[in-house]
Amino acid sequence: MQPVISLPPMTCDQVREIDQVAMNRYQMPSIVLMENAGRGAAEAIQAIVPDGRVVILCGKGNNGGDGFAIARHLQLAGREVRILAIANLDELKGDAATQARIAQASGIEIDVPEGTIDSALNSAEVIVDGLLGTGAKPPLRGRYAEWVESANRADATRIALDIPTGLDGDTGEAGEPTFCAHHTLTFAASKVGFAKANAGIHTGDVQVIAIGVPLKLLREFAG
Repeated sequence: MQPVISLPPMTCDQVREIDQVAMNRYQMPSIVLMENAGRGAAEAIQAIVPDGRVVILCGKGNNGGDGFAIARHLQLAGREVRILAIANLDELKGDAATQARIAQASGIEIDVPEGTIDSALNSAEVIVDGLLGTGAKPPLRGRYAEWVESANRADATRIALDIPTGLDGDTGEAGEPTFCAHHTLTFAASKVGFAKANAGIHTGDVQVIAIGVPLKLLREFAG
């Protein structure tokens, strides 16, 4: 379910502030916000590509946590889901670690590849980018860069969570490489950088996913 009102595009700091206000003033646990984001994104993925194997790329932070949550909801919808994690689960912290443990206990396939991931993406109908979120700035390095390059080569529908990995959500600057999404499922509000020149090459179609914060708070930020 989408929010009653839509928010204007916001900076990454503003969206993070919405999260903080929801947690501090409205006593919403951060794991609830992540769970809401994951369920909403899974429903959107189901609407975009109703069938086929899904591979979710999960980073170490909250963007990866969203990916772990999405995997569980897609599994409940009957989808075949595989997670490729950039780090071992014992390296994760906070809500991302919690969601990873739940996904693991749910029997979802979770791999931590050390080499190329090209072969793991070959049979995917959908590739979900949960590598890096609003706190990351381009350019990408190391395995993050390698995984994005592999995803961009794959013959699959590519869906980014919140922000395509490698894109600056405030400036619209795209590093080399940047995840080239056909669809971006962005949380709470669209990001101001999405409207910048050439950003659309990487975001594709943008859909805002509600994270369950109160209407009163949304109206406060909508102005």
